[in-house]
Amino acid sequence: MNREVLQQKLKSNHQSFIDHILSLDEAAYNFSMEGKWNAGQVLDHLQRAVSTLSLALLLPKQVFGLLFGKANRPSKDYEGLVAKYRQKLSEGGKAHGRYLPAIVPFHKRNDSAAALQKSVIAVCKRLNAFNETQLDTYILPHPLMGKITMREMMYFTIYHAEHHLRILQHSANN
Repeated sequence: MNREVLQQKLKSNHQSFIDHILSLDEAAYNFSMEGKWNAGQVLDHLQRAVSTLSLALLLPKQVFGLLFGKANRPSKDYEGLVAKYRQKLSEGGKAHGRYLPAIVPFHKRNDSAAALQKSVIAVCKRLNAFNETQLDTYILPHPLMGKITMREMMYFTIYHAEHHLRILQHSANN
């Protein structure tokens, strides 16, 4: 995916997630299967992840290299990145630290959804500062997958919204 496709997919996948969250009534919004997050917590988790990425993209390009190094391999394609993430999850990988969600009460879901949308738009705008080569050169740390290229981080962020949307939809059907 080139940068423009990444931006479009970031927006559309997160919008699908937001649309689902906003379609839920209060009981469905607050429902969670045992040991799983409710919709509000998932919303907060995604907001935490995307806002952290948005802040990281404000770093000057030289800082990426100094802090994280540069890629020593080509970027995985979308399917390869998703397979790596699923493998990490199957090995017991879970969110931790700053990515653990807070409770978002039903009456605050619109504000939280708007904050997520704002963060996604910021990520998309900040991607304009990077050309295609730079997306495959600069790396960022991912809490489960280690250092991944910026392009791979965008793939992850696209998939992450879809992943959590599917989980919410599945739990609603059970």
